[in-house]
Amino acid sequence: MAGNTAYVASRAKSRRKKLADLSRMRQLINQSTDQLTSSVSNMGYSDEVNLYAGKLTGADLVEAALTHNLESELNNILSMCNGKIRNIVEIYSSRFEYQNAKVVLRSVVNKVSLDKVSNSILPDLNEINTPWLKIIENSDDLRSAVLQMRRKSFGSDLKSLSEDSRLSDYEDALDRHYYKSAIMSLKTNNPPTRYLRDYLAMEIDHRNMLNVLEADSIGITPEETASMLIPGGKILPTRSFTTIAAGGRSALMDVLRASSKFDMTHFETLLEEVSKSRSLDSVVTWFKEREYKFMKKMSYLHPISALPIVYYVAMKVQEVADLRIIVRGRFAGLPPEVLEAHIL
Repeated sequence: MAGNTAYVASRAKSRRKKLADLSRMRQLINQSTDQLTSSVSNMGYSDEVNLYAGKLTGADLVEAALTHNLESELNNILSMCNGKIRNIVEIYSSRFEYQNAKVVLRSVVNKVSLDKVSNSILPDLNEINTPWLKIIENSDDLRSAVLQMRRKSFGSDLKSLSEDSRLSDYEDALDRHYYKSAIMSLKTNNPPTRYLRDYLAMEIDHRNMLNVLEADSIGITPEETASMLIPGGKILPTRSFTTIAAGGRSALMDVLRASSKFDMTHFETLLEEVSKSRSLDSVVTWFKEREYKFMKKMSYLHPISALPIVYYVAMKVQEVADLRIIVRGRFAGLPPEVLEAHIL
C-alpha cells in the first residue's frame, strides 16, 4: 500500500510540473485565435484536438478537447490508486459528478440543445458522458431530469425537494450533499485526512461568504439566505448562520473580525473594489488563491500521501478552466487585460 502511494504521488508530482504556468498562460492570452488551437494542442492536448477536429472548429473544438482530456486524466489518476489512497482521492474527485449534474439541470432549465452540450461541456465522443447526455435528451423539465438521477448518491436529496423548487434549490442541495458526504468520509484522524478536512472547511467558508455577499446585493430574505449556507466551515460555524442570515453583510463582517485565521484587512480592501466594480470577481480570485496556497502547503507537508495527488487534480482542473476562459474570451474578442484578470 505504501509503495502504491509513493508511486502515484510521484507520478502526480511529475505531471503537475508539466502544467502551464502563468507566463505560458499570458503568452496564450496575447495570441491570435488562429494560433490558439495549435498552441493548446502542443500543451498536451493534441490527441483530443485531433479526435474532435473532424466535427468541430474554433473554440468548440478546443473546449471539447480540453474537457475530454480532463475527464480521461481524472479516470487515469484514479485507476492508479488503490485502497485507502483511492478513497481519499475519490472524495475530492467525486465533486465532478456533482458538477455534471449541475450542467444537466442547467441545460434542461435553459433548454440548451443537446448538440451544444455534447460539443463542449459534455463531449459525446467520451463514453463517460453518455448517461448524462441521455438524461438531457429524455428530460422535458427540471423534475424529470431529477427523477432520472434518483439512483445517484445525491438522488434522494434532490428528489426530496418540492416539485416547484428552482434550479438554485437543486444546486444548493447538491453542494450540501457533496460537502456533508465528503467530510463524513474523512473521519480518520491522521494528518492527511485532517488537512483535507480543513481544506474542505475553507471551501465551505468561502462559498458561504460569497452567498451572503450576493444575497445582500440582491436583497433576498433572511430565510432564503439561511437556506443557501452550507454547514462544515470553521470561520463561519453553523451556530452563526442565524445571526448572519438575519444581519446580512454587516453580521458576516462581525463574525469574520472575531477570527484570527482570516486576513480581514485585505478582505475589506477587496470589498471596496467590489463596491466600485459591482463584481465579486476580485473576491472569488482571492479565495481561489487562498485555497490553492493551502493545498500546495498540505501536499508538501505530506509528500507520501494522497494529498499531492489531490493537489495535482486541482491544478489540472485549474489549467483546463483557465484555458477555457482564454480560448472562449479570445474567440469572443475580449481584450487580453480582461482575460488576465480572470485567471490565476
